Amino acid sequence: LSAVTEGEPGEGREPFDLPRFWNALDQTFKVTSQEATKLSLAFSGPPPTSAEDCRKLSEDVQNAILAVATVYYWLPKGEGTTLRKMVRDATTEVVEGMIQLTETILSAPLESLSQEQLISTGGVWEACEQVSNLPRGDFHLFAFADNQAAVASALAACLGVVKDALEEMEHALVEGQDPYSDIMEDEELGVRGNRDTYWSEADRKLLTSCVGLMKASKACLKKVLGVVKAYGKADSPEQIAQLDDLADIANEISPSVDELALSMYPPVNELAVRLNAAKLASVLKKVLEITKTSHVCPPSEEGWVQFLTDAVDHNMNKIKNFTQGQL
Repeated sequence: LSAVTEGEPGEGREPFDLPRFWNALDQTFKVTSQEATKLSLAFSGPPPTSAEDCRKLSEDVQNAILAVATVYYWLPKGEGTTLRKMVRDATTEVVEGMIQLTETILSAPLESLSQEQLISTGGVWEACEQVSNLPRGDFHLFAFADNQAAVASALAACLGVVKDALEEMEHALVEGQDPYSDIMEDEELGVRGNRDTYWSEADRKLLTSCVGLMKASKACLKKVLGVVKAYGKADSPEQIAQLDDLADIANEISPSVDELALSMYPPVNELAVRLNAAKLASVLKKVLEITKTSHVCPPSEEGWVQFLTDAVDHNMNKIKNFTQGQL
């Protein structure tokens, strides 16, 4: 397992063949799923499996896992770090699942198929099926994922997280003066008198600009995802590196949005809100800057980049004005 998680895929001596890689990865994951089923059935109850059968099962499982790891190592670094990370995560999940299944079988009595063994076997099946969920035709003209498809998939995942955080905060702000009303209630009084659980009018003015920054985050990811899908290419090392840079900085948006959202709940610490907002604004401007200077942003797309840059500055300036007494 450490070899997969810590090692570096090597550059092959032969030209890398992307369709061949994906076909081989599909096949090794299917074989591993089958070996997990055979292993689990062999130890699902009496009579005990013979020593010879145990040896054969062990060899087959080991060979299946080695095949999965070997195919992962076919993927060269030059194909893109975002794509490699997705494949590595899927490969690691399969290896960890098989380790857990083996440990479950070794620790369980042979009388019958245990619930833990069923769960572990299902875990391997699910991990092996993940290869079919890796980015393919959804984001690419071809059936085989490259770094453009991987980056588009990563951006879509970030966009989903940001959408959820924004919807949650907008819902809380329109629920009235008590954002905790749906999760906390005094058992005796039915309501709570602690004003630390309420937003003041000044709080709400500040938070409106914070929500504006969160909306800009959503718009930024949506627009960047759009141009990556429309114009993104992985035909040259420069294009692949630009996509990776974009994915790396965009991955900082959702945790920054989450940190800002958490600091917005009462009792509001204005300084914490300002610092978290400034961090998010900085990340967004880096994303927009990297987008503008990359191949995914032709001149026809530069208008929205400037518009969103101005929107980030506008909301951040309002947040600064509301919190100027905190510095």
